[in-house]
Amino acid sequence: MRYLFRPPAAEAAGLLSLPWDQPLEQWDPELLLEVPQRGISRHVVRFTVCGGRVYALKEISESLARHEYALLGEFESEGLPAVSVLGICVDRPGDQDAILVTRYLEYSMSYRYVFSGPRATHSPDRLMDTLVQLLVRLHLAGVYWGDCSLSNTLFRPDAGTFAAYLVDAETAERHPSLSARLREYDVDLARERVGAELMDLAAGGLLPAEIDPIEVADSLAGRYEALWDEVTREEVIRLDEQALRVAERLQRINDLGFDVGEIELVTSADGARLRVETRVAEPGQHRRELFRLTGLEVQEGQAQRLLNDLRSYRAYLEQRGGRPVPEEVAGRRWLTEVYQPVVATVPAELAGRLEPAEVFHEVLEHRWFLSEQAGFDVGTWTAARSYVQHELPRTPPELTTPSVIADRS
Repeated sequence: MRYLFRPPAAEAAGLLSLPWDQPLEQWDPELLLEVPQRGISRHVVRFTVCGGRVYALKEISESLARHEYALLGEFESEGLPAVSVLGICVDRPGDQDAILVTRYLEYSMSYRYVFSGPRATHSPDRLMDTLVQLLVRLHLAGVYWGDCSLSNTLFRPDAGTFAAYLVDAETAERHPSLSARLREYDVDLARERVGAELMDLAAGGLLPAEIDPIEVADSLAGRYEALWDEVTREEVIRLDEQALRVAERLQRINDLGFDVGEIELVTSADGARLRVETRVAEPGQHRRELFRLTGLEVQEGQAQRLLNDLRSYRAYLEQRGGRPVPEEVAGRRWLTEVYQPVVATVPAELAGRLEPAEVFHEVLEHRWFLSEQAGFDVGTWTAARSYVQHELPRTPPELTTPSVIADRS
């Protein structure tokens, strides 16, 4: 047998003792971890724990394993939203398929669990928008997916919405750029697969009766074209509106979850032609700012919500002290005096059900709700205690992220 791991691969050492010579279906259950949030796969997929981290093991042909290993490595290095690949095991005895090893995406869930869980209040429209944003991001990077579907996507809660990640790149192809025909074909395949998946949910009673799976799936192309046009089109603007229109366009792109790279503005007597290069990596404007100020690594929506609270706290510190407070100082104080104490209110038995940043976001939502009821601002600490006592326990235990389950066992 041969093992191939991406650097830094120190974490792979503990995995080498696993019975790679045996079919995954025959592995001792003691070596594996049950993941309730997992989706349905056409391959044999198992999960294991090593050094406190959870890994997904997928049995596929060697050619597909090598192809996916290479592509996922490229995606990770470029910051594209996809699962992180660790390595592959090939040349297994008895002409067995290879095993692809990826790092489990913490706090993620399949689309089936999004709809079937006790907290299933999410509309298909919201999921479609999230999936389309992922597909546009891949197409901007020259990636033809070839198998875009809800099943091949993982969803992570992000301040009340979702962030989508590619989880299966077996059929994906990399090109310098994608033609309109290839993009349309990818979108059409996605529409067919999503329609079938939603009909399956409807048959299982997991969709409200008023939702038409075909209608939702057919809306995918329109959502895609609208987003693609917004982030790629060139437009001509009047010279006297140049500053305002450029700022508005850049803000719209940021609001859609994309970063802006190079901006080209060519002026003539007829006006200015604006071309914007949209970055394809995961959205990061707010994430980078939050990391700079606090060292926290969270989703983009979460970062935006946390930054708003940090800025409010900075204003409070300045008002109380009567002098300006540098943003770096405010960031450190907010982290130690607000964020960490709120997250620490979660008892051990409820830990891992939601990502800490998502817990903080929900505490802020709960604070607004309680304040509306009371007619005055109840404050973060009252909201945190109430949330942990009354709201967080309603989150199903099945949502607990696997690494926390593994740590407890």
